[in-house]
Amino acid sequence: MEHILATITRQDPEQWEFHQVIREFLATIAPVLDRRPSYRQQAIVERMIEPERTILFRVPWMDDQGKVHVNRGFRVEMNSAIGPYKGGLRFHPTVNLSIIKFLAFEQVFKNSLTTLPMGGGKGGADFDPKGRSDGEVMRFCQAFMAELFRHIGEDTDVPAGDIGVGAREIGYLFGMYKKLQNKFTGALTGKGLGWGGSLIRPEATGYGVVYFAAEMLGLSGENLVGKRCLVSGSGNVAQFTAEKILQLGGKVLTLSDSSGYIYDEEGIDSGKLDFIKELKNIRRGRLGEYAQHYPRASYVAVDPALEYNPLWMYPADCAMPAATQNEISGRDARHLVEGGVRLVCEGANMPSTPAAIEFFREHRILFGPSKAANAGGVAVSGLEMAQDSMRMSWSREVVDNRLRMIMQSIHRTCLEAASTYGVAGDYLAGANIAGFVKIADAMLDQGLV
Repeated sequence: MEHILATITRQDPEQWEFHQVIREFLATIAPVLDRRPSYRQQAIVERMIEPERTILFRVPWMDDQGKVHVNRGFRVEMNSAIGPYKGGLRFHPTVNLSIIKFLAFEQVFKNSLTTLPMGGGKGGADFDPKGRSDGEVMRFCQAFMAELFRHIGEDTDVPAGDIGVGAREIGYLFGMYKKLQNKFTGALTGKGLGWGGSLIRPEATGYGVVYFAAEMLGLSGENLVGKRCLVSGSGNVAQFTAEKILQLGGKVLTLSDSSGYIYDEEGIDSGKLDFIKELKNIRRGRLGEYAQHYPRASYVAVDPALEYNPLWMYPADCAMPAATQNEISGRDARHLVEGGVRLVCEGANMPSTPAAIEFFREHRILFGPSKAANAGGVAVSGLEMAQDSMRMSWSREVVDNRLRMIMQSIHRTCLEAASTYGVAGDYLAGANIAGFVKIADAMLDQGLV
């Protein structure tokens, strides 16, 4: 294990997010390697952590004033042992190869846990759609797809949305793909309902997080009724995490954006959540407006230089981080436990630092890792692919029921894998082990490729 870590650190010394996710993965799979020597003999781990293909390209585009910009585009096709590459596209100024590789690696295991036949990949660009006009976003998406189209397809690689890539961006990307390929296929997911999209897709990740949390609580005969929940973020994942918490009887106290967070002691009810959806999805405003509209709530600006986030200091029962990676530090984890939180279910990808995860595990907090808890989004993307292939659409009830069943299956799979390999009750180890074994066996079956 140390040899593998030393190798990737030497090869890519600047990719610390990728190192972090590999270190977490390696720390949990030793029991599997001890029982299955063929994995070591066939260098399965070494093959698994190296992307099958890494695509890096320039994206030149023109703004509304006629100025030319050049951004960098990425697509990491990590592993296709159990199906075509599947994973989102992220448009954000922080995007770099390390972040895309870490996301692609996580996606491999997340997709494996859904039981659907999908490999793992991830992509994006260091383009910031915030403050850009629809015309500028369209021109960027068209320029991005002018290169990406060579590498994707319904049986090869099927991208979806992520941070900065919503329905608008998927529409522009798909339109350009269709023009360049001269065919209408399910080469992207997250499409509009009128042209190949699936019901529940925008809600899927957030709904899935809450379904997973409900399963964890259910083991001790509890549910979300009356539970006070801290939720970070205010994009799709956070919005629909909050919506499902309300539907299951919980109380949402917080949401956040890049400037700060809102705290509403009375709870963010469905009417207030509708205001947030209109504010963020249509007007693309800042959460500070919430406190102006609902003066009994408070808005707190957060200094990025702080080593902790005050959002995690309020008394609560559950926490659902749904903003971005590494948003919960070890200090934040201590604040959560001191505030009474007994369950942490990750909506974002890798939102808890290693120090935070260690603290949660030491204090026996119910911890739902992102590769398991937020797999609902890619699960419904897989269902969208199935509907596209059959040229049909399923009802909201059918998709939501299948989503809930998939999340129940993931929960059960994590527990069974953890129990089988001597780490009973450890969802993080169970998720890593279950995903790893499935992919490793497929790689062995397919030979040295």
